[in-house]
Amino acid sequence: MIENLKPKEATAIINSLLGGVVPRIGVQHITVGRSDEVNAFLKALEDVKNGHSMVKFWIGDFGSGKSFMLHLLNTVALKQKFVVTTADFTPDNRLYSNDGKATVLYSSIMDNIAIQTKPEGGALSTLLEKWIEQIVTKTAEENKVSLTEIRNEQHFKLIEGNIMKTINELTDVGGFDFGLVVARYYEGYIKDDESVRRNALKWLKGEYKTKTEARQDLGVREIINDLNYYDMLKNFSRLFVNIGYSGFMVNLDEAINLYKISTAAMREKNYEKILTIYNDCFQGKVSNLFINFAGTRDFLENERRGLFSYQALKSRLETNKFETVELRDFSQPVIRLLPLDHNEVFVLLKKLKAVFDFNYKTEINISDEQIQLFMEEIFNKPGASEFLTPREVIRDFLNILSIVRQNPDIDINNVFAEIEIKDERPMEISFDNIEEI
Repeated sequence: MIENLKPKEATAIINSLLGGVVPRIGVQHITVGRSDEVNAFLKALEDVKNGHSMVKFWIGDFGSGKSFMLHLLNTVALKQKFVVTTADFTPDNRLYSNDGKATVLYSSIMDNIAIQTKPEGGALSTLLEKWIEQIVTKTAEENKVSLTEIRNEQHFKLIEGNIMKTINELTDVGGFDFGLVVARYYEGYIKDDESVRRNALKWLKGEYKTKTEARQDLGVREIINDLNYYDMLKNFSRLFVNIGYSGFMVNLDEAINLYKISTAAMREKNYEKILTIYNDCFQGKVSNLFINFAGTRDFLENERRGLFSYQALKSRLETNKFETVELRDFSQPVIRLLPLDHNEVFVLLKKLKAVFDFNYKTEINISDEQIQLFMEEIFNKPGASEFLTPREVIRDFLNILSIVRQNPDIDINNVFAEIEIKDERPMEISFDNIEEI
């Protein structure tokens, strides 16, 4: 039995892992072998709490646990009272673009905002309302008006004035329109006008395509776009700290999709954006912001297309030359995720069985010796050393548990004999013969 495991978490863990994806909640219950990384991360979180900012790159082969690590970081940061969010790079979004793809990434970041009471995302409106309530209380105290009376429409201008004043103190770029939209959100909030509230959220999430539409709906001059979205992220970081949170953590996964951008000029612009973020964070130009990138070794090290193709990033991200497998440096920007050893995999599978039993309210009759036999079967199959990933080991194990649960009289040794190893790595595009623009 795993302590403090909730039924919702157990279901999310089993369903997600059977589907080959990382669960959004509950990952702390099945974590093994990452204590050094987590301890170093906690120290980094403490620095960010104290006003510093940080960028980390989590690098590993396909299936090595990068996405799992980001979800674990989310769980840890939520407990430290951070606002967190996660977004995946795809062919349709990126850090820099001139055709809306950067705004698509920004919208995904804002959609997935989570806090401890809403760990699955969608917490932006909750945060706005919490901050607005703080402004309402402050305004009532300043004007010696009761909390009930201050909500009357006649006092709206007082509330709006305090919203604008506070936003202007917090923001460097785009503060006026940002404050105006938050004031519109308050108007919809206090009047229970869902349409106004929805339009304000639409603007804050970067979903307006034209300035004309935004002006008609909200009376603002600008919209969030490819050029200013990063300024808005910095504005939100300050706002979240003003509310009382420790900071803002943004996790960006599947960075291999930046490596795959076909034109050299556009790829370089995206790497230049990473450099800007890196410099801002480490030079103290932004506070309480923590950004994590997760990608493969190619994304980092490839001298032609990876981050190392951009000299300014290569000089910042090269590994500590004194680091070895035994002597790790977790304080550097790049953290390389080493594969789990067999003992750690064994502990992981035992935890998964406990979660599985809890989820289905059953007790699968598989002993520790049989778990070891499963591991021997799967790790000794032809191709295992080249193709086998933790993802496939986990999914095969859970699939076997599912079969045994529904067919309790089956001979599990016969099931083990059916294990096959497939190359589940995504096909890498060969760029060698492609002429770059």
